[in-house]
Amino acid sequence: MAAANTAKTLQDELTCPICLEYFKDPVSLDCDHNFCQACITQFWEGLATDVSCPQCRATFPQRNLRLNRQLRNVVEAVRELRLSSGREPETEGLCEKHKEPLKLFCKEDEIPICLVCDRSKEHRDHIVIPAEEAAEEFKEKIQAHLKMLREEREKLLGFKVREEKRSQEYLRNIQTKREKIVSEFQQLRQFLDEKEQLLLVQLEKLDKEIVKIQNENVSKLSEEISRLNNVISEMEQKCEKPVTELLQDIRSTFSRSVKGTFQQPEEISPKLELRLSDFSQKTVALVETLRKFKDTLPSALETKGGGSLGTFRQVNVTLDPDTAHPELVLSEDRKSVIREDTEQDLPNNPERFDFWECVLGCEGFTSGRHCWEVEVGDGGVWAVGVARESVRRKGGISRSPEGGIWAVERWWGQFRALSSPVTLLPLSRVPSRIRVCLDCDRGQVTFIGAGDEAPIFTFPPGSVPGGRIRPWFWVGLGARLRLCP
Repeated sequence: MAAANTAKTLQDELTCPICLEYFKDPVSLDCDHNFCQACITQFWEGLATDVSCPQCRATFPQRNLRLNRQLRNVVEAVRELRLSSGREPETEGLCEKHKEPLKLFCKEDEIPICLVCDRSKEHRDHIVIPAEEAAEEFKEKIQAHLKMLREEREKLLGFKVREEKRSQEYLRNIQTKREKIVSEFQQLRQFLDEKEQLLLVQLEKLDKEIVKIQNENVSKLSEEISRLNNVISEMEQKCEKPVTELLQDIRSTFSRSVKGTFQQPEEISPKLELRLSDFSQKTVALVETLRKFKDTLPSALETKGGGSLGTFRQVNVTLDPDTAHPELVLSEDRKSVIREDTEQDLPNNPERFDFWECVLGCEGFTSGRHCWEVEVGDGGVWAVGVARESVRRKGGISRSPEGGIWAVERWWGQFRALSSPVTLLPLSRVPSRIRVCLDCDRGQVTFIGAGDEAPIFTFPPGSVPGGRIRPWFWVGLGARLRLCP
């Protein structure tokens, strides 16, 4: 048994993870994982930069393939050893009952038999052919089946490559939009700063002009008041003098009292008032425009995670205890669920899941756009998404769109979308909180990281058919799901 395990381990070490055959011209990546040179080249086809390792998902800015000569020599040695052992005569199997060579094959029972078995009552009426002939027939069937499996593998590898390319394209598109938003808002902030400085400069000029007029008027008024005080004092003294002195130079006295009729101070000119009024109107109009723009931002950015999703209504989802698997324990407020090792004593009603540890939300949707958030934590195995109202509850269910389920799942070392076929997602993108966005009108489900608003996966429009759709949850080992308020 130990020798068999050792041989299996050796075979795994010498097998390419992509083609699952012995390495051909093995090369090493910067992460020290090995692949056939042709396999990794085909896997990276169409990618100029940011290539990744198919095994550990590590990304590299450029291709760097190192020929692993030592591994190539080991593979060649093992291959020659197998060929040489294949030419050695093998010990022919013997019938356990008659101890005769198993040279025949019974087509009815599909087992190898000996000549004595062929003459026995057990196989007398059966179709029996030589073992070599039967082996050839089965080899042809195996080869045909292998061909089909290899074609299916190539198809899945193609899906995988296309999905990764599409994800990279989405990420590049998001980065471009992020840079555009930052640039646009920087320009907007610069425009507002410049506008603010311009308005303040204009206001400062008006302020200085008004202060200048005010100072000139005060100075003129002060001079005139001082002159009048002197004239009044002189005339009061004149009135107290004797007649002769009073009448002396009386004409010049009156002349001084009326000399230099005072002119009214300069008022703020209509032109200046017009400038001030125009400035006020422009300022009010600008502020009103900015206020309206600010008021439009919440509605324009109401849907987080992309304008293409439209506006979604946040719904308060609660868990339906009548659908919960007996191993699932719901909180009193029906907002969180964990899995226990033992089943609870619950009625086996038709709505309850009895095989997979699933539970549905109480709410159902047939139209409109709705979203809710689920806190999934940092570990365990789980799945969140939506399901048809009529999804199968008893026995094994197909957790796929064909089975009426659209979800994303953390399955041990993998993060994937339960599409057909299953789509692997980068483990680095597993968020601790997921927003599920259901668009009943378009038949579409989108999953978004609720923390950084990064898109996770989207089932395309038309994927979810009409009918009543409900939130769906699967709780595996070590998981605790909580619906966010």
